[in-house]
Amino acid sequence: MLVAKQYRCTHSAACGCTKGHLSEDAIFLVFQHLKWNPRLIATLSCVCKWFSEISKQVLWKEFCRARAPKMMLDFQSSGTHSVDGNWKALAKLLIYCSGCNKGGRLNSSPIPGHFVYKTRFSRTSGKSFLIPQCRTDVLYVSDPCEHLDQGEDGDVGFFRGIFKSFSVSKVRKMLVDRGVKLHNTELCPFCKAKMWSMLQAKMVPKSAYSRLGAYEDCIDYYVCLNGHMLGICALLPLSDSEDASELE
Repeated sequence: MLVAKQYRCTHSAACGCTKGHLSEDAIFLVFQHLKWNPRLIATLSCVCKWFSEISKQVLWKEFCRARAPKMMLDFQSSGTHSVDGNWKALAKLLIYCSGCNKGGRLNSSPIPGHFVYKTRFSRTSGKSFLIPQCRTDVLYVSDPCEHLDQGEDGDVGFFRGIFKSFSVSKVRKMLVDRGVKLHNTELCPFCKAKMWSMLQAKMVPKSAYSRLGAYEDCIDYYVCLNGHMLGICALLPLSDSEDASELE
């Protein structure tokens, strides 16, 4: 049995589900056949509270496992069956570029968020975003999602990532020990938790500029209380970014 049996919907007495649900095993098999389609999981979770719970506890977890199997194996290698935040938030991070609002990160022009078909997350790339004192932490970071020709902002890149076991990471300890304040207005678009600015904390290494192919004075990234990371940068022209990569 995948989820504790619950025959009646807990959403409301008027809900159309009050006559009972399909078994949890049947729902699992249906969505396995559908290859854990995120749009359909999101639709199911809106039906009622019980479907929302099975989506959070089972379906989004299986989606994450199918979408990023090596990363999920790494996260669960310590024996835990959960991730910081929740599976739904992680699933959104895997497939959603959050964009930005006007006056937000780097004061850039508004760029709408959007879903992405595929994104590569790399543990090796994550090392480039950690200062030397924190390089033993495990951070997976995506390739930048490029938004070209954004007027005065030029070519803009958005990137996202997630820490393994962020609650016991050196990055979190350093942020707390330095007394870095959480941002007043920015919230994590994946789990709605408050965030630290790594630029404000002076914890953005030069290797991050080279990895992204970005201008040195135009990069910032945030880490939320649950270890989700998102950032923005102004991308160098292709020829210049290639030179930066060679220097790295």
